[in-house]
Amino acid sequence: MSQVEKKAGLLRRTSSSKKPLKEKVVLMYDEIFAKEDPAKNNPRFWDELFLMKVNLEYLESKLESVDGEDVQRIQDNINSLFHHCVQALGEEHQIKVVNALQTLCALFRGVHQKNKSASGFDIINMLMGFDKAEQRMKDLMERLDSLLCGDSSESLKSLCLKLMYDNYHLICLFCCYTKYNISQNTILEYVMINSIFEAILQILSDASSRGQHGYDAVVLLALLVNYRKYESVNPYIVKLSIVDDEPTLDVSMQYKDKEEENQGGFFSTLTSMVGSMFIADADEKLSVQTNEAILLALYEAVHLNRNFITVLAQSHPEIDIAATPTTTTPTTPTTPLGTTPPSLDMMSNPELPLDPNLQTSNLLITFLKYASIVMQDTKDEHRLNSARLCLIILTCIAEPMRHRKKAVDKNIPSRPLVCAVLDLMVEFIVTHMMKDFPMDLYLRCVQIIHKLLCYQKKCRIRLHYTWRELWSALINLLKFLLSNETTLLAKHNIFHLALLVVNLFNMFITYGDTFLPTSNSYDELYYEIVRMHQVFDNLYCMVLRVSTNTGQWKEAASKVTHALVNVRAIINHFNPKIESYAAVNHISQLSEEQVLEVVRSNYDTLTLKLQDGLDQFERYSEQPKEAAFFKELVRSISLNVRKNVSLNTLSQDVLLKEFSTIS
Repeated sequence: MSQVEKKAGLLRRTSSSKKPLKEKVVLMYDEIFAKEDPAKNNPRFWDELFLMKVNLEYLESKLESVDGEDVQRIQDNINSLFHHCVQALGEEHQIKVVNALQTLCALFRGVHQKNKSASGFDIINMLMGFDKAEQRMKDLMERLDSLLCGDSSESLKSLCLKLMYDNYHLICLFCCYTKYNISQNTILEYVMINSIFEAILQILSDASSRGQHGYDAVVLLALLVNYRKYESVNPYIVKLSIVDDEPTLDVSMQYKDKEEENQGGFFSTLTSMVGSMFIADADEKLSVQTNEAILLALYEAVHLNRNFITVLAQSHPEIDIAATPTTTTPTTPTTPLGTTPPSLDMMSNPELPLDPNLQTSNLLITFLKYASIVMQDTKDEHRLNSARLCLIILTCIAEPMRHRKKAVDKNIPSRPLVCAVLDLMVEFIVTHMMKDFPMDLYLRCVQIIHKLLCYQKKCRIRLHYTWRELWSALINLLKFLLSNETTLLAKHNIFHLALLVVNLFNMFITYGDTFLPTSNSYDELYYEIVRMHQVFDNLYCMVLRVSTNTGQWKEAASKVTHALVNVRAIINHFNPKIESYAAVNHISQLSEEQVLEVVRSNYDTLTLKLQDGLDQFERYSEQPKEAAFFKELVRSISLNVRKNVSLNTLSQDVLLKEFSTIS
């Protein structure tokens, strides 16, 4: 018996010289690509078409092979195919719905391939016709929304998201025509008009759908939020910014049993899912390029909705903590704690225990660990972008940062969330002083520290932290800038960074009595400044030299000169006292305690100048400073998504088998 081979819709008998036969669905495709209306002689043409298994390869190749003249000839039939695909999505017969979705995928895919080879090809007109495009897209989005929000099977929902995300047709397809600029994707105007925000939220709020489609839904939302965000009102931005998910503010209660977990709100489910992705990637040595999309989603939630920050610190990824492998952690271990919104009085809540060996499922701690790993190597472009985005996220979090009251028993090893953030900032400072200096990341890091100190001062919260580690890191940073002045000045304004660092010390000097834990901490600050006076002396000499000469950096250096006034006053006041004490007591080298004794007994005669504006900072604003970065990031994510596009016939066979028994 002869073997039958099937390829591109042809049925050929290998032992025969007869002309190959075509599948019926292929013959019907040929009718669509002819000039005549295929339903003219067969009123049931469209009903029959969607009962047949889609031949993706053949349909796509036919679309790609159409030349300019043929486009005009068959446009009405292609428009009709698109229209009937959309209509079929509302059918009760599941086979028709599956085949209609598959056909739409093939249509978009084929038109995309055609677009690459035909400059100026009018995609919208080709698919649905300009005069009917708005209604066609409205119908399509409504039917997709209905399938995503309804009782459809997970396979059907997956196909809907395949149409909108995996194949990235509605989002990324036309970015190819516009060099991956999502804001020039004309078809997205219709996705803006016919919002699917609620459908995305519903996917994320349902445990079953979230498990299968969560990643797609989160990244899709992040990309939709970025559509023309600087040029017009984006409904996805508006809706995300006003989500008030009150039930999730007490997230810890939701994880006591599975039933409550399944009913979690948008914020808690988003954090759970994102946290699980971070953990998974950390275990796989971090696929940083892939996680740019997840970081973008996390950033948009934190940036646009301050309620999200509360849940961020209290939510737990949906994982088995005991079974999760321990990932690389920062040099100083991060700590599991939470934050609270202004409306809730949780200042009396006990802190969570700090145990370096304890595996925590808190999302913010998971994020900090992830950020620590990303920041270890910023030489790769994607890792550099991810590190930058991590610091931007922390900048947004730092502005409304909340703290918990210190436990009465100081022997209990517990710390507030801000300590974990400071640990990460210190770790970054001490590990990235290198030839290819990441100035942008350092500026962000120091600014995050400044915002945290401003909050400490404002709320007069005494924070038990190892401040000496921070002071030491900052002084070593100044030392690095001095040692590499010539090399760094060729690329960067090192005086701006130096000014920020010096002003951090001015914050401690001027307001340290409001947030340092004890008077001893204040004494230790002065001790460190005096002990490392040579670094500050060298910095003053350098900025004085530059500020007294005409040149590019004259003004910037002059600002640092003025900022050093109190640091130099401390050094010039205490150094002679210390030397005198050593001489009187015939001691060649004083101990730390002896120096501290000199400091404590000579505060009264120290005169400092009041410096204005130390506790003020510029609030984070994405536009205009970060606009270029995010446009390029979205473009990179779009390109990465499109590279991973695939329509495999195996999944098609599985789908058809699943629904073959459904009438």
